[in-house]
Amino acid sequence: MIDVTVRDEVAVITLQRPDKLNALTAGMRERLAEAVREHGDGGRARGIVVTGTGRAFSAGEDIDQAVGRSLIEEVELFHDLTRAVLETRVPVVAAVNGLAVGGAAEWTLCFDARLGTPSAEYFLPENHIGLSISNAASYLLRRLVGGRALGLVLGSARLSAAEAHSLGLLDQIVEPGTLVDTAIGLVHRWTLPGTATEVHLKLLRPSAEEVERAFAIETEAARQVEDTGLARAGMERFVNRRNP
Repeated sequence: MIDVTVRDEVAVITLQRPDKLNALTAGMRERLAEAVREHGDGGRARGIVVTGTGRAFSAGEDIDQAVGRSLIEEVELFHDLTRAVLETRVPVVAAVNGLAVGGAAEWTLCFDARLGTPSAEYFLPENHIGLSISNAASYLLRRLVGGRALGLVLGSARLSAAEAHSLGLLDQIVEPGTLVDTAIGLVHRWTLPGTATEVHLKLLRPSAEEVERAFAIETEAARQVEDTGLARAGMERFVNRRNP
């Protein structure tokens, strides 16, 4: 369900579960973190591109699987995905080929660039499901969109590619057939011989201390919605609505 191929010295990680809109099981999240770490030390690849198969980048957490599991464990798996990206020594680029939902959309917030096709969408449904945000989104979303973050989260916003681009969630909109190649080309430009890219990644990426602080706060928020029953009720509502 996850393919890793090195193309032109860039590791391309592709989510391959199109029948489920590339929804992320716990095992897929663990494998994704491993793949990012395997190719993020600069020895195997000049950079990493993450994309999806079909009409979605990823539908986020596989809620069918998550019902009955510990929400804390689910959230911490997402946190480790963000941690894995920020620990890399090479650029990491999201090639958002379609719908990006919840934890998957939030994961891209820590990437060094986010490219999307005209059909890309960002959807943050957690508030209306009774879930809490993760991936250090409480810090990273505000870092990207400032004071508009609260309205996006409370409104469970669903943004078109153009809207996401205007807010700064997408850096560039490109045609679908050129998406991954454009992302690879960006990595190449950023890692030309003699560049100080690794140094600037350290200087300009989100602060590790702030990110870890956000993880801790978000884990506590997940505990709260789990303990009050909000999360379970919301996930069961979601599953029952899809599978009447």
